Amino acid sequence: MYLDTAILVKLFVPEPDSDYFGKLTDGQALSSSALAYTELFSGLLQKERAGGINADQRRLAWRTFQWNVDEETILMLPLSQAVLKKANHILESCHPQVPLRSLDALHLASCDQLQDWPLCTSDRRMRAAAVFLRYPLVEVPGT
Repeated sequence: MYLDTAILVKLFVPEPDSDYFGKLTDGQALSSSALAYTELFSGLLQKERAGGINADQRRLAWRTFQWNVDEETILMLPLSQAVLKKANHILESCHPQVPLRSLDALHLASCDQLQDWPLCTSDRRMRAAAVFLRYPLVEVPGT
């Protein structure tokens, strides 16, 4: 199962739907893109700035994420020339029907490269692109 960064955040800090995604991913082989290293770190800092977590919780979430990556509980696909080219192809393929953002295209390209289906995202644009591209998706409440 491929996880975008928003889903990864839900696994490491409490959000209203964290329990749902925790149960959904429990025991599954998980993967994501290496770009999640920076996206997740940024997301944790943003949650701290907003008062949703404190610095100790942020540091614990980051250490736990790193441990999962080190233990290969979450496989991280490095960004490569092939992924970048695939992301451009996805952007062009979806244009103009789906106004996809660059980082979303990189996640979709990484998922495609890994062939680690289904894609788990709650992002509406990524979901629309995945439907357009006929990528298997996890059912996500509220989307």
